[in-house]
Amino acid sequence: MNKQTSIFSNIKGDFSSGLVVFLIAVPLCLGIALASGAPLFAGMIAGIVGGLVIGFFSGSQLSVSGPAAGLTAIVLSAITKLGAFDIFLLAVVIGGALQLVLGLIKAGTVANYFPSNVITGMLAAIGIIIILKQLPHAFGYDADSEGSIAFFQADGENTFSALLSAVNHINIGATVITLISIFIILYWSKVPKLNLVPAPLVAVIAGILLNRVFAGNEVLALGANHLVSLPVPESFSDFLGQFTLPRFSAITNKEVWITGLTIAIIASVETLLNVEATDKLDPLKRYTSPNRELKAQGIGNIVSGMIGGLPITSVIVRSSANINAGGRTKLATMVHGSLLLICAGLIPMVLNMIPLATLAAVLLVTGYKLCKLEVFKEMFKNGKYQWVPFVATVAAIVFTDLLIGIAIGMAVSILAILRGNMKSSYYFRKEKYQTGDSIRLELAQEVSFLNKASILLTLDHLPSDTTVVIDAEKTAYIDFDVLQTIREFKDIKAPQKNITVILTGFKDVYKIPNTPGSQIEEHNRRSNGHVHTIAAGSHKELLKQLQLN
Repeated sequence: MNKQTSIFSNIKGDFSSGLVVFLIAVPLCLGIALASGAPLFAGMIAGIVGGLVIGFFSGSQLSVSGPAAGLTAIVLSAITKLGAFDIFLLAVVIGGALQLVLGLIKAGTVANYFPSNVITGMLAAIGIIIILKQLPHAFGYDADSEGSIAFFQADGENTFSALLSAVNHINIGATVITLISIFIILYWSKVPKLNLVPAPLVAVIAGILLNRVFAGNEVLALGANHLVSLPVPESFSDFLGQFTLPRFSAITNKEVWITGLTIAIIASVETLLNVEATDKLDPLKRYTSPNRELKAQGIGNIVSGMIGGLPITSVIVRSSANINAGGRTKLATMVHGSLLLICAGLIPMVLNMIPLATLAAVLLVTGYKLCKLEVFKEMFKNGKYQWVPFVATVAAIVFTDLLIGIAIGMAVSILAILRGNMKSSYYFRKEKYQTGDSIRLELAQEVSFLNKASILLTLDHLPSDTTVVIDAEKTAYIDFDVLQTIREFKDIKAPQKNITVILTGFKDVYKIPNTPGSQIEEHNRRSNGHVHTIAAGSHKELLKQLQLN
């Protein structure tokens, strides 16, 4: 590694960030396990493996991996269908092995085909969701604890109904802790010398102390359901007993392989998108190899499944929190994994003193940084072909879940590309002649089947008794369907409307004869020059120009 990305180049910042991510990861690991119908400790195992194993093998300096909220519904359904958690663990191992294979065959390059407006939309949507999901916790309504970003929650609520329910369940103590924690996070770093201690850590300590002060007060005191809830083993053997081995005898079960394949595909797509998004947030603008990341994730899922953990992906919530807390190398995620392991085994009772309201405050600030108004302003400056897919991605993710939302955003982005192609297949200009008008169509360098509709509509809208010049001089490729359209127009449609067609620049391979040179020279001689030029072909724009005269 170079000096900038050496694992020891930012020890102070990485230890501080690792601590912050660890505090955020604890309730999320437990909540995702609860929502998945798995043992609570399975979520902790996934977080530990995500931090230590994947953190070691990954090429990403900032991505933090852990149990996948986007897989909760799949995990819950799979455990129920397979009938036993240890059988499901075998599916996790298979999924990890398939991810490893995908990395080895360099399938990670699929990430390069996701447009930036969709990735930016995903980040903004995650920020909005973090805020919407954490507001109930900020006010002391902790019914939804699985950490999912899906619109519909495991507790029967949805994102907005949970907000309405929170209004009826406001806990004054939790609200006070949230407000004080946010104040500390925003302003602690601005105080000279005091900023040596990370603000989120100060907020956590303040939250614990405030709850101690509130103890005994019926209005302000927080109950156990408003605090982190980590399993507390009574002995070392109890701790080891929380690890589970997969049941390899189920290797011939078809459903196990289907589940493993599903985990591999969804976890890989989610990871690649999150890693690319994390790279965009990286202050040092480093690049992560998607193939290496798939291999790291595959190894991580194999290990997680072998010792009783849930499926793992890169997680944008923790990754963005890592960046905002000052993390700059993979040491931060490994610190977070180490702390999960140490605290799960030695001091879970201390973590169980942390109010969920304090963690909500940390996440609220993180969410705000992801969906600032400036992000939306910047996208709207880039034109509709950028902001329409961006807005569609944001809305779809907020109202569905991450993968469905990205799929919708991709679909809208593809439609925008198609729309743009329809308007860039040719240039045209209208020319005034002594005896009439001529429309000149100059085909673009690449004319694919996507341009067929635009060219067909333009030719069909040409007025009668005119001359049309179709110039293919600059084209390197013309699709067969477009060539068929031009042939049909010249031989059938044009004569019916008394339109003279002049073809020039067509290569022999197109098998369309060019108009004789003498006829072209006569056409040029009679021309008085063009009146107007349009930058992109469109039959609607053509009609506007025709109506000007």
